[in-house]
Amino acid sequence: MLAAIGAHLDPQVPRITVRLPRSLAESAVAAWDREELGRMGEESREEYELRDDAAELALIGMAITSRGEWGGEEVIVDLDVVQIAASVRAVR
Repeated sequence: MLAAIGAHLDPQVPRITVRLPRSLAESAVAAWDREELGRMGEESREEYELRDDAAELALIGMAITSRGEWGGEEVIVDLDVVQIAASVRAVR
């Protein structure tokens, strides 16, 4: 049912323009540029969640790299609502 609601809402939710401090934007871009070496072994639930959060951070870095507007001490970028939700969820 949640996926059915998501399928209905997805076309209605555009990207949202956000402002990020330069230091946070640079960290996200570094996560995007990072190379993964080696294979993944078995993970605990906590390790899986941490890796999932790292992937979301890298996707924000990709968005900043491809469409971010750097100016002074901040970056303006359009993020998908999914990326915004992932970052807000990480706070909680």
